[in-house]
Amino acid sequence: MKYLSRLFTLPLIALLFAAFTLGSSGEGDLKRVVIFGDSIAAGYGLDSDEAFPALIQQKVNEAGMAFEVVNAGLSGETSAAGLRRIDWILRRPVDVFVLELGGNDGLRGIDPDVTRENLSGIMTKVREANPDVRILLTGMEAPPNMGDSYTTRFREIFPELAREYDVPLMPFILEDVAGIPELNLPDQIHPTAEGHEIIAQNVWEYLKPVLEEAKN
Repeated sequence: MKYLSRLFTLPLIALLFAAFTLGSSGEGDLKRVVIFGDSIAAGYGLDSDEAFPALIQQKVNEAGMAFEVVNAGLSGETSAAGLRRIDWILRRPVDVFVLELGGNDGLRGIDPDVTRENLSGIMTKVREANPDVRILLTGMEAPPNMGDSYTTRFREIFPELAREYDVPLMPFILEDVAGIPELNLPDQIHPTAEGHEIIAQNVWEYLKPVLEEAKN
């Protein structure tokens, strides 16, 4: 798996809490899917309708499922910042929660045990808010320049958490996109619109079964 040597170097966009609704909203009978992440979910450099959460909403609509997809992605977000922000997101009900964080931690060389603790804290808060919530965890890779020991330990965070919380795991959110020049913007960090289409299709393979369970 080829990975980018740099990832998410953008500073945090202060107060831009991007919990906006994509697709159908205002329908009281719609269940709510929150995609909580960093610049990948936020769709850095693209129009909001090109980012993968919007494309997931399209797939939801095409499948005839009664869900609204909320893009709660924030460029520059670390796991620690996500843990601080999650209470704000949980002010509204969440039925399905997609956790897409960790890339900025890996880039900054944050202790993987700290990242794990933060992600665990987010998942715990989400479950406390709704014990019936369905969670999909997406994995991330640390840049190779951090060394084999670090990248291995970082990679292990995600399957460990998936086992602990008994949730499905998408092993790598940037699968089939990372390291492919034509699928990334000129910075070779953030996916293009075509890259987001691939991400959306890959995420959908994991998310659709979760939605099938959650709709009952």
